[in-house]
Amino acid sequence: MEMLLMGACLSMFGLAVMCLAFGAATRDERPDESAGLEKPMEAVKTAAPERFFVDPLLIPVAAHTRVPIEALLLQLENHVRLEQAAAESYMRAPNAALLHSRTMSTLVN
Repeated sequence: MEMLLMGACLSMFGLAVMCLAFGAATRDERPDESAGLEKPMEAVKTAAPERFFVDPLLIPVAAHTRVPIEALLLQLENHVRLEQAAAESYMRAPNAALLHSRTMSTLVN
């Protein structure tokens, strides 16, 4: 009986903590408090430039490095054919060696 009461008390305590966490997560900010915080934040923004995120380096992609879509589709079709052949050979005679072997595809499984 004591264990049942202890479980019930812990459950109620957990429920109370979850209610407090949910209430804190969904609470709206009050407009009078947020108005007082905006002015000091504007002063900080104008005083120091933002340097947290660095500008990304723009690396130009050369025109000769682009692969035509037809070549990618042919490579993908070849990969699918090889994977289907591997699956069919496994279904004919299933064993652990065929299950964990790699196919001849250039794409990584």
